[in-house]
Amino acid sequence: MESRLDQIRIGNAPCSWGTLEFGSLKDDRISWDTMIDELAEAGYTGTELGDWGFFPTDPHHLAAALAERSLDMTGAYVGTRLEDATQQAEIVEHNLMIARQLRAVADLNHQDHAPFLVVAADNGSDPVRIQNAGRITPAMELEDPLWPVLGETINRIADAARNEAGIASVVHFHAAGWLETPREIDRLLEHVGDHVNLAFDTGHFALGAGSADTVLATMDRLASRIGYVHFKDWSSRLAAEVAEAELDYFQAVAKGVFCELGQGDVDFPAVRDWLLRTGYTGYVTVEQDVVAGLGSPFESAQRNRRYLADIGFVN
Repeated sequence: MESRLDQIRIGNAPCSWGTLEFGSLKDDRISWDTMIDELAEAGYTGTELGDWGFFPTDPHHLAAALAERSLDMTGAYVGTRLEDATQQAEIVEHNLMIARQLRAVADLNHQDHAPFLVVAADNGSDPVRIQNAGRITPAMELEDPLWPVLGETINRIADAARNEAGIASVVHFHAAGWLETPREIDRLLEHVGDHVNLAFDTGHFALGAGSADTVLATMDRLASRIGYVHFKDWSSRLAAEVAEAELDYFQAVAKGVFCELGQGDVDFPAVRDWLLRTGYTGYVTVEQDVVAGLGSPFESAQRNRRYLADIGFVN
């Protein structure tokens, strides 16, 4: 069943203002209230939570702040050591805490769209994966015995979030972590249940694949497993410079490899057509991962929103 563009809403996320969920990138952050003021002024109608503690943790306070700006809460990215069996119980409980926060905020905010729990590996923690992001070889992948552990942890998170908070979980593949390449995405899906879908991030897919050429073909192949979409662009020109200089993931982000929408290699009109053809509704979230202090996030958010309006995304 096809959808209409007016059934798709456009959100953004704190990472577009430099509040990335990595310990090494937490300096000089914008304040949460200024960030959502700018997000709303730029024309977006939803925001993700960002890492825990960036927004107020009192759900009443946060819901009131969102309602004041006519914003929805769209999801929360949660990166943890999914492959570590010794931490599994704590990881599940941590994700469940955030799922409960999402449910409480959404209910208090009287939202039409339920937010997603965006489950991720502990990206940006393994030195080899950081140094070689975008250039991952099979020898750098997670050890075979740890894949069932990773899958079991994700399944337990998804079960807990669904059963105890009424929140659906999606897995975000991401550079500089154990779930980056197309091969790793396929292997992930072999180890999780059918109730666990993907947050398909166009830019991270392109970086992990080394090209944006297979974005649409992969979205077609995995259509039944894509629950949520992130719009992110990726520059092959800058990626080539990153590879030539052997820069790591954080240096690549600082160089601007995730460029403004329409300035890189991702074919967003084709992705738009895919959304319509597959009946996608609800939120798409724009993410332009930047380091705090890089560029002008508000102006970039405005240009990204204008670009999407120009290709038909009016809500």
